[in-house]
Amino acid sequence: MIIITGAAGFIGFHLSKRLLSEGYRILGIDNLNAYYDVNLKKERLKLLKKASKGSDLFRFIKCDLKDSKKINDIFKKNKPKIVINLAAQAGVRYSIENPEEYVSSNLVGTSNLLEQVKAREIQHFMFASTSSVYGGLDKMPFRELDPTDNPMSFYAATKKAGEVLSHSYAHLFDIPTTCFRFFTVYGPWGR
Repeated sequence: MIIITGAAGFIGFHLSKRLLSEGYRILGIDNLNAYYDVNLKKERLKLLKKASKGSDLFRFIKCDLKDSKKINDIFKKNKPKIVINLAAQAGVRYSIENPEEYVSSNLVGTSNLLEQVKAREIQHFMFASTSSVYGGLDKMPFRELDPTDNPMSFYAATKKAGEVLSHSYAHLFDIPTTCFRFFTVYGPWGR
């Protein structure tokens, strides 16, 4: 069983669809917030249900990652082996106006997932970060080892903090962990 957070989002939808086509069992989690079109998210979820061909290969739970009790219940009941955290409050400009949304989603939510990963036999934790962590770096192209100490937005700062939290848990609790820094993503079923 693979848990994919942000399963109704663009990347989560495409990843879930791909993994379903390979026969993996997916538990999608998303809070379906209105930052992006909720109807689009619901249509993506319908397609994922359809892609599971009537089986239980894809199940969905509406949940906000800041709800630690519900997250604990989900992990306890479903016993995932892999956790892919694609959920986040996105948007650079919105982070300036609503920083508390980014703290609760990107920091508290990630921390709640990491606590579950630490407490269980998870084979791999994957975390979606962003190219925004490179901040005002003017050296191109970016490289993974380039400094990310000066994010230029609150959104980027919370994603950088998520990378650091993930690294810390990986080190302290021997959790296999991978962080991805996505640049602009686009394609079918995008917003």
